[in-house]
Amino acid sequence: MEKITEKLLLEKGSPKTNKLEQIKTLNLSKLALKVQDLPARLLSRLQSLERWDLSGNRLQELPKNLELPALRYLDLSDNQMEDVTTLESLGGLEELKIEDNLYITVSDNYKLMTLLPNLRIYNGKDITTTANHLRYVYTENLRTRIIAVWEKSFSLPDPITPEKLSTLKTDFVNATRQQVKFGPASVSDFTKWKVEIMAKEYLRSLTEPKEEPQSEEPTDTKDNCEVSTPTKRKQTTPVTDSSINLTPRKKLCADLPASPVGDSPRKASLRFKPQPLMQSIRMSPRKAAQPPSTPTRAQTRAETPKRGSKVRQTKEDGAQIKQKEGVSRKELQRDADTLPTLKICSQTQPVHLKPLHVLQCHSKQDSSEDFSTQLWACAFQPMPDSTGAGGGSRLVATCGGDSLCVIDCETGIVMKKYKVPGEEFFSLAWSTVLMSRGGNASAQHCSILAAGGKRGLVKLIHPRNNVAYGEFRASRKSLSVLRFNHHRGNFLFTGSYDNKIVMWDIGGVDSQYNYKVVQLLVLEISATPLHICLPPTSPNSHLLTACEDGLHCFNTQLGTNTTTKRSKEMEITFPIYKKEDKDHDYHTIDGLSFLTDDIVASKSYMHGAIYLWSWSRTKAQRPDKKNREVCAVVLAELQWTNTEIPYLALNTCPGRAYIVCGDDKGRLWTYHISSLQKNSLQTGKPIQPTEVLEWPTPERKGLGQVEGPSINSVAMDPELHFLVALSDKNMVIVWKRDGEQESS
Repeated sequence: MEKITEKLLLEKGSPKTNKLEQIKTLNLSKLALKVQDLPARLLSRLQSLERWDLSGNRLQELPKNLELPALRYLDLSDNQMEDVTTLESLGGLEELKIEDNLYITVSDNYKLMTLLPNLRIYNGKDITTTANHLRYVYTENLRTRIIAVWEKSFSLPDPITPEKLSTLKTDFVNATRQQVKFGPASVSDFTKWKVEIMAKEYLRSLTEPKEEPQSEEPTDTKDNCEVSTPTKRKQTTPVTDSSINLTPRKKLCADLPASPVGDSPRKASLRFKPQPLMQSIRMSPRKAAQPPSTPTRAQTRAETPKRGSKVRQTKEDGAQIKQKEGVSRKELQRDADTLPTLKICSQTQPVHLKPLHVLQCHSKQDSSEDFSTQLWACAFQPMPDSTGAGGGSRLVATCGGDSLCVIDCETGIVMKKYKVPGEEFFSLAWSTVLMSRGGNASAQHCSILAAGGKRGLVKLIHPRNNVAYGEFRASRKSLSVLRFNHHRGNFLFTGSYDNKIVMWDIGGVDSQYNYKVVQLLVLEISATPLHICLPPTSPNSHLLTACEDGLHCFNTQLGTNTTTKRSKEMEITFPIYKKEDKDHDYHTIDGLSFLTDDIVASKSYMHGAIYLWSWSRTKAQRPDKKNREVCAVVLAELQWTNTEIPYLALNTCPGRAYIVCGDDKGRLWTYHISSLQKNSLQTGKPIQPTEVLEWPTPERKGLGQVEGPSINSVAMDPELHFLVALSDKNMVIVWKRDGEQESS
């Protein structure tokens, strides 16, 4: 056995260096080491160490207080490990090998999964789903039982003295260890160990309650924004055929082959009429009223459970400007020092877009005469990497009717198509998960697609391999929105018409597409969720949802002393609310997206404008105690169309500092936010769009032009090379950045 010295560590480490702080890999295997041979203070200087091999030694435990913040891989195989709790300080571990340790039990395996919150690979296997079940679901079951023991037999002494508290602690911990029974007998040691820890934490929470943090601006929000109480609106009950029961499809249905454009039914009947399309127009009130561009909208919306509760007619563009400008600009909480936040969006120049393709790829029975199928959601495929944030591709997924499509935006070819007879898809989302390949092969990241709609089922698809590998029921009612947490790609949120948002762990997959889904959290809301956003700076702890009755914020932090069913933490209100009357209800927030880490864009369809507001400043306020309300700290207001058609969703492109929202005439309102000037924020007037892209007026073969439809959804790739718009008339419109701007 060699003595562990700085010289030995430099010899055994790599890359070769003369500083311990620069070592990333260390091999101390087969040195007959015991715990007393590992100097914690010296080893803790390895601040950059990522991989550490300690296999083939005589270790029964690791030194306490070992601090290795960068350590991600540890090999402890072929040792004599007994006390696994000494690994708790290595909280960043993602992969651990501890095979061939005679005294390691199933309970020890469970302890390691709860002690190491980032552990994903254990003895070569992906244990993400099992570990998260232990960390959250199993733990919550234990917490419920611990609280029941307390409420049945214990109470705090009066007065509380150190002696009485010590006796209470001993009695309560012993009682919970004896009375709380959960899980199989093989893990009883783990259960007692976990119960003891949680019982102490629970007692501490009763005797040392956390004080509510003081806001830096302890101002009653009602002084800044008078807000009316949200009125409940009747929701259309979605029609769900419970008799239909799909089995998972193993192959995507290649309904549209990768064929030349002329052979495809999606484009055969549509072509662009030659005319100037790129006009930058000033949005003054229109001189003449235009009839509704979607005469069948009332019927199609009513038949769709997702959008059945509100059917409106379009007003002329200037009809509500006077009323909207009546909102006092003093109520828009603007501050001079909010401007730098806006300027950091991007230093890019405005882009010019031109229409490239119009596709009818969601037609019923592939009919070119289908101009009634509504298309609801689209999203670009991210390039897969460990975070799911590796940029974007030119492939976009779209959904509507009974089908999902994956489209190559450059060529206009439908690369994949997936149909489920009887379904109507309302939402989809991409994510990146780990695919384990067995043997000694390392796991790889792969892009998957989740989609759901009328039937309450989530479909899981791996488009690259043409495999629809699974499904699970997320609700007994229709699903309105899906959203992945891209910092933890296996966490999926589903919003549904039973007024709930559920957080799921869908885990990874193996080479045979085995997977496991676990429910982690239920958020109870008061109306149908339309959009879900996770703040970029706190995606694991906060969730914003735009609903039929307002914008709500939830705490989604897992592993805290809270139940798996949660109600809203606060409601974010807007100045326009105080102008509500019997004809104008502004609480339906049907557009929501983050432009930067802090700036949020949101809209209510009857407002005729888009708010830009600060998430951090809004969150810093203390909610009204009665209604849990805070008023959004508004930075700017963007002029948008005046319409009574709901659910025309906006989207953002942070990389190019763009906001885009369609309207009910087929137009796209685009805003390049980095070009805003200081005086634009302080004039008190809505900021005009950078450009409004007119409807490209494609022509039906022999039947003339197609009138501008409502644009239900838009999506952009990270660099805004392409913009995709979905209509309520079964048309996917692909716009491309003008070639002259490619280098900008």
